[in-house]
Amino acid sequence: MTFNEFNFHKELLKGIRIASFREPSPIQKEVIPIIQNGEDLVAQAHTGTGKTAGFGLPIIDKIANENIERALVITPTRELATQVSDELYYLGRFCGIRTIAIYGGVGYGRQIALINKGVQIVVATTGRLKDLYKKGKIDNFNPEIVVLDEADEMLDMGFLDEIKEIFEYIPQNRQTLLFSATIPEPIKALADEILSNPKFISVVGKDKSTTNNIIKQQYYVINESQRDEAIIRLLESENIKKSLIFCRMKKEVDRLSEYLQALGFNAKGIHGDLEQNERDEVIKAYRRNEIQILVATDVAARGLDIKQVTHVFNYHIPFDPQSYVHRIGRTGRAGREGKAITLVSTNEFRELQRIKKEVGANMQLATIEIESNSLDNQTNFSILEKMVREVTIDELAIDFIDSMEDMNYHEFVEKVVTILLKENYSKTITIGYDKESVKSMLDEYQDKQKVARQSNRSKKRR
Repeated sequence: MTFNEFNFHKELLKGIRIASFREPSPIQKEVIPIIQNGEDLVAQAHTGTGKTAGFGLPIIDKIANENIERALVITPTRELATQVSDELYYLGRFCGIRTIAIYGGVGYGRQIALINKGVQIVVATTGRLKDLYKKGKIDNFNPEIVVLDEADEMLDMGFLDEIKEIFEYIPQNRQTLLFSATIPEPIKALADEILSNPKFISVVGKDKSTTNNIIKQQYYVINESQRDEAIIRLLESENIKKSLIFCRMKKEVDRLSEYLQALGFNAKGIHGDLEQNERDEVIKAYRRNEIQILVATDVAARGLDIKQVTHVFNYHIPFDPQSYVHRIGRTGRAGREGKAITLVSTNEFRELQRIKKEVGANMQLATIEIESNSLDNQTNFSILEKMVREVTIDELAIDFIDSMEDMNYHEFVEKVVTILLKENYSKTITIGYDKESVKSMLDEYQDKQKVARQSNRSKKRR
């Protein structure tokens, strides 16, 4: 089957050819005729299967043929809004299609002006769109087609109430399309509320798996203390072009990204505490292949459509099964093979089994040899050596060098860590210790020193 069989506008077919679309993907074959017929739709498909073009192409075609004037796409994140807007513009530019991404964090003026001037496709996040409707800034914007993209991610992020409020401002005589990787009960209830006699399409496979079958999924059982060593070993042994490492918390992202940088890996971290312009810069650099490894939280990576991500690593197992689906969906996109690797401790094994059962994930147990020295790679060691040489030596370090001759190894480590903590270095390399264990170690060391001093005083008295 080719795209010619959909009888698209000739200028849209030109855009499709230049975009190098060869033949429709399974989701596109299913949904395009339904959208062309003007019916409401609920579509379940893996992330990266071409659903943006699936709803975008028939919408552009309807606008090009003057069957409709305006369309609205609602997305969960700013990053996804920008990506969808860019892709729809790229496909429809020969038809004169104008698109705009609407999101928070920037001024209202330009966004309102472009909507009121007649931009045909508006791609918006829920928060900014709700504000514009409530304040009466876009009363003249009446889309004939409305798309909810990544609906389950909106559910996970707590946006369902905002979505329901937005639909109170949108005309009832509309065509509504809902796309989602998973269809939990709240999404079914939302579909019943805002759609009219929708068609239901699912292309997740006969095995009912909600994870992409072209993604090779593995897990490694490790001790809790081996996570850093394991991730380094995997980064060095896998054939990685571009990878994403998911952490549960922001502080883990900061620590792990700095640790990888210290070992010479081309890594950056991204999470919700970064300023929006900082997040944008990191994502742009990642897209331009200036960054090979992106360490991220679930929220920061939602909706990212990055080309050629070969590997997704779960540094920690996600909190819930649907997060696992969204995480690994960052690879294996557009028909390319991908690999998803999860690190799991023995205490987390039951949670792993729950994820496998609920999402139908075909995860294979794998083994890895944890080496005692992760700095064997000469390139990484050279970069680390350069960083060490550039560090300004504090006078405290010079003072303590004279007293280190009589120390054993553990006393030496404790003394160094004490100085680093005292001076509050922002770039500290800590191997094998977290903050709590360092505190415990220091307390124990100080107690021993106190006992030793008391013992010496007692001996002197005798």
